[in-house]
Amino acid sequence: MDTPAWIGPYRIERLLGAGSFATVWLGHDPVLDSRVAIKVLAENWSHDLRVRERFLDEARLLRRLDHHRLVRVHGLGELPDGRPYAVLAWADGGSLRDRLARGAMPLAPALDLLVEIAAGVAVLHRHGVVHRDLTPANILFRSGPNGEWVLIADLGLAKAVAAASGLTARAGTPGYMAPEQDDPFAVVDTRADVFGLGRLGLRLLGTEVPVPSAASRLREGVPPQVAAVLRRATAPRPADRYPDAAAFGSALRRAVTPTGASAGAGRASGWQPGRRHRFGVVAAAVLVFVGLGGTAGDAAVVPRSRASWTSGPLTVALPAGWRAAGTGWAGQYGDDGRLEPALVMSPDPQRWAADTTLPGAFVGLSASIAARTSPEGFLTERPHGNCAAAPVRTTSQAGVDWVVAQFSCGRGRPVVVEAAGLGPGRSGLIYVQIAPPAGSGADFVDTLLAGVRVR
Repeated sequence: MDTPAWIGPYRIERLLGAGSFATVWLGHDPVLDSRVAIKVLAENWSHDLRVRERFLDEARLLRRLDHHRLVRVHGLGELPDGRPYAVLAWADGGSLRDRLARGAMPLAPALDLLVEIAAGVAVLHRHGVVHRDLTPANILFRSGPNGEWVLIADLGLAKAVAAASGLTARAGTPGYMAPEQDDPFAVVDTRADVFGLGRLGLRLLGTEVPVPSAASRLREGVPPQVAAVLRRATAPRPADRYPDAAAFGSALRRAVTPTGASAGAGRASGWQPGRRHRFGVVAAAVLVFVGLGGTAGDAAVVPRSRASWTSGPLTVALPAGWRAAGTGWAGQYGDDGRLEPALVMSPDPQRWAADTTLPGAFVGLSASIAARTSPEGFLTERPHGNCAAAPVRTTSQAGVDWVVAQFSCGRGRPVVVEAAGLGPGRSGLIYVQIAPPAGSGADFVDTLLAGVRVR
């Protein structure tokens, strides 16, 4: 498949994915200087008016709903050959299918994620829409001002509940579709999506990939109350399931609340209501700034004193008047499926990503990045097209040999400094991105780097 140079006004960077009905490309909007996903109807379906209309219906539906839990549509266009394309928000965190391919998620984050997926599907149900194809490939992740969001995608099979019965075509993915979706005369309503949610739960919490008409074993440590919710959700008869995604989500949250008989099960699974379990949540930076998962209130972040902060094996010394927040590097996962450690420090870490007047720094530690590239190579991967680069320098601070690159930018933050080095014993690549205070120089940067420790 040849990569087009442009689709409409968008410069194409690479292929994101291809399916039976459409191809999705990563594009760059030169006017807004932002990336978008461009979904193009497949060439072999371009003359099928029914498929073409379904393609357009999906874009119109997403545009009409315009919700942060759903993939957003920015616009529609048409190629010179007449094929339509939809310009979508880019899900920069990839899909659940991608993440599960790397291995099973820990139980607590998997439960948290299932609750978030149910909340997204509940948005559809509130608007009288049934998705009909809930699979790991259609659960996406996107960084935003408040963190990494779970998005429900691919509404190509979605229908208004009132129109989802009576001679509808067989639709759905084996292993996740409800039994009634195989019957062209059956009523397909929100309970079909409840079945899909239940099967997603089995995929997240089970010992194997769900297959059609087969029972799945749950992993050790899954609370029995959760197992009961999934059994009801995947009942063969629609009448025996929860009525919609909101009811399923409520039942799931009750099942993991550690009160009464369920308290021991909740502790065994690692679930703690009120604690935000990390599958990639909270804080993502704008412009050139990288994403961060976690909040300052999470138990995994321990302030050692007013002058330092710890996130996992990372400890940083805080400049005077600065605070820190964060527990994980959004999009960077270790072998255990958890986010690799990271934090943001600034006079106001919650506002730092969005407020270009605030100084601050992001600090992250990644064994997975160290396994594939060097500090120099990692910094090379992060170009700043609108900035002028100063000569790269090196400095040795606190036993780490740092490679330091500085950029002067004509808009946003006037100066951005990036540094990378290998932690002691090659424990991982340490990456630091700094927006230094106005008027400060290399001494500020070197002092900050000297305060980064890995234990």
